[in-house]
Amino acid sequence: MKFMKLGSKPDSFQNEGDNVRYVSSELVTDITVSVGSVKFYLHKFPLLSKSALLQKLVAATNNDDRDEVNISDIPGGPASFEICAKFCYGMTVTLNAYNVVAARCAAEYLEMYETVEKGNLIYKIEVFLSSSIFRSWKDSIIVLQTTKSLLPHSEELKLVNQSIESIAVKACVDISKVDWSYSYNRKKLAEENGMDSNGVRTRVVPKDWWVEDLCELEIELYSRVMMNIKMKEILPGETIGEALKAYAYRRLPGFSKGMSKCGDAPKYRLVVDTIVRLLPGESCSVSCSFLLKLLKAAICVDSGEMAKRDLTRKIGQQLEEANVNDLLIRAPEGESMMYDVGTVIAVVEEFLSRENLEIESLEEEHELRGMRRPGILSDASKLMVAKLIDAYLAEISKDRNLPLSKFVELTEMLSSVPRPSHDGLYRAIDMYLKEHPAITKNERKRICKLMDCKKLSVDACMHAVQNERLPLRVVVQVLFFEQVRVAASSGSSTPDLPKSLRELNNGSHGSSRSATANTEDDWDAVATAEELKALKTELASLRLSIGARGGPERIGEGKPSVDKAAITKMKGLLRSKKVFMKMFSSKSQSENNSGSDSSESLGSGNGNVDEAKSTPSRNRRRSVS
Repeated sequence: MKFMKLGSKPDSFQNEGDNVRYVSSELVTDITVSVGSVKFYLHKFPLLSKSALLQKLVAATNNDDRDEVNISDIPGGPASFEICAKFCYGMTVTLNAYNVVAARCAAEYLEMYETVEKGNLIYKIEVFLSSSIFRSWKDSIIVLQTTKSLLPHSEELKLVNQSIESIAVKACVDISKVDWSYSYNRKKLAEENGMDSNGVRTRVVPKDWWVEDLCELEIELYSRVMMNIKMKEILPGETIGEALKAYAYRRLPGFSKGMSKCGDAPKYRLVVDTIVRLLPGESCSVSCSFLLKLLKAAICVDSGEMAKRDLTRKIGQQLEEANVNDLLIRAPEGESMMYDVGTVIAVVEEFLSRENLEIESLEEEHELRGMRRPGILSDASKLMVAKLIDAYLAEISKDRNLPLSKFVELTEMLSSVPRPSHDGLYRAIDMYLKEHPAITKNERKRICKLMDCKKLSVDACMHAVQNERLPLRVVVQVLFFEQVRVAASSGSSTPDLPKSLRELNNGSHGSSRSATANTEDDWDAVATAEELKALKTELASLRLSIGARGGPERIGEGKPSVDKAAITKMKGLLRSKKVFMKMFSSKSQSENNSGSDSSESLGSGNGNVDEAKSTPSRNRRRSVS
């Protein structure tokens, strides 16, 4: 820390209790200066020779023997006046970053100008500030902190602006020129850990070396410093974002865990709103995870709609970077639901709007060229978000107060995303059915329509055919498409599908009106354990028959066509089982929709049983091929 010593005489100020200060001298004091509750018994000559204000005050008094003046409103109070008084006496006084602002404001108040005496206190302090204090990184920060208690005097003397400018200039300097001390307790980047020619690790200054020291500033001063740094347009947005992130973690309690509770809401609201306002305009300058934590904090402290809207927009621009835990935003107090699904829906809408905005902005230009450019959203980004939302749905489905309408709305928003697998959506649907057993048949049918059975993996199919929570219609569809997959993998033709089952899978109604009124309800009812067992047994036997038929070269070697035998067996299955007889008389319909993958329940429980059943057939198929 920089300091400056003024004067050479020994300090002879003495205390008498807490409220009396006097100079130990053979001369009798002839002036009393009251500063608040403290009285200073001093001598006129040294004071009046350097302070124009005291000259005026003494001249205005009528007591010739002992003058008493009151300057209780002097900036800095008794401590700052004592510094000025000691300077007037020529006593040793030390100025540093902690007291220099108070001394400067007091000297201004006492009018200790050069016109009163050359080399007066104001001049000396200004030299000290410009030559020492504002050349030091940490001293500049300390000085800026001390200006707050001395407002508006420190502002009028431009000490605040000078401190801010000093800090901002140093923060923007090239890192190769940083030769002062700073606080840095975070892990440096790999490229910031250098080696010299002898293999000895050298001290390399990280790009964000300055961010931790600025976290010491209160939000009002911090905001002004950051605005000054941004206006210089030297530092990249990523560095600005890192500074804001460090400040949020330091100043917002529980920020890393989502900030579900806050004591002083107005105080923390100012912090959140300021950080949101300071966020860089460049895309991806801060992580999506940080933005979502900031959004949670904004909801917690009840920030304004503008702050929340800005955060929602920024999150939507990089939603593919998020993870499920970041999206789990607690619903406000008083809400029946556990999570704030509406906010996530707004974020997804913002994500999807990126493509529309790009197309609209480029539509005229590309139509003039006879072409149409797609939006900025890549298929990979869409697929990542679809997977993210499916995993999110699986988590929020554990909330028994989650209405089906929210689940469906969020799923249908991404229904146009082309996905190779619907395992994730199946997992979410299964979790919802598990936690909401009381939903109606129509609601069960509605939620199951969201997934495409053709896009379930083998593990998902094995789980689905044992799932007693699914409607019978869905189980039959899964069984059929699994059979098609097995047939295709063995190189054989796909079995013929009865018309009623074909209509079921294609989503079309049959023309026959001979079905009973309860047939459709039977299909939408939950499959019983007995029906599932019968279906699984027949599926296993069908796999064995296809697995035993071998490769294409064995077809027709002294046997009737194996394909015809498999088709005959499947048709027999459809006619022999009561559950499939229902299907022949039904007028069922199904729709293919979208979902995503990753299922925590896949391959667990009874799913291993089917794996065991199907293994022999797969082994036999390898042995004969």
